[in-house]
Amino acid sequence: MSNENQTSDSAGDASASVQTDIRGVLIQVGGARLLLPNATIAEVLSYAPPAPITGAPRWLLGQTRWRGWTLPLIAFGELSGLAREPGGLGSKVVVLKALSAASRLPYFALLTQGFPRLVTVAADSLTLEGREGDVLPHGVQARVRLNDDAALLPDLEAVEAMIGEALAQAA
Repeated sequence: MSNENQTSDSAGDASASVQTDIRGVLIQVGGARLLLPNATIAEVLSYAPPAPITGAPRWLLGQTRWRGWTLPLIAFGELSGLAREPGGLGSKVVVLKALSAASRLPYFALLTQGFPRLVTVAADSLTLEGREGDVLPHGVQARVRLNDDAALLPDLEAVEAMIGEALAQAA
């Protein structure tokens, strides 16, 4: 009888962990790796030089075309102050869905170094790094470790607000 209880408890634990796992994506940007929910990514494109935006900050690389949209292309490494991040051979562009209801654009583009890597994010495989009160780079809400990979969780709503402000000032 006790074996039956252990078996049913184990099955319950396994189904609970399946429900809490989410699909994520690790994206290499200049100076860091970002961890994003897979659901925020619309498409991955080959890099093409964007159309420049006069008066834009250096992290706002320009505008790129995608499915009839003109999207702002950002370099997260530049935006966060982590590293210079020029686009070039081997670079990719990840089209992200905007999260903020206040955003005027439903999508924006992010320069990456290589292809994003799909990962499974389980509650027991993700830990916060650093201490409370640590100063984080611009556009970052937390430093995390997913298994053995150090990563940053970007604050996408803050990034979207920064894009909106930069576009308004450049206009």
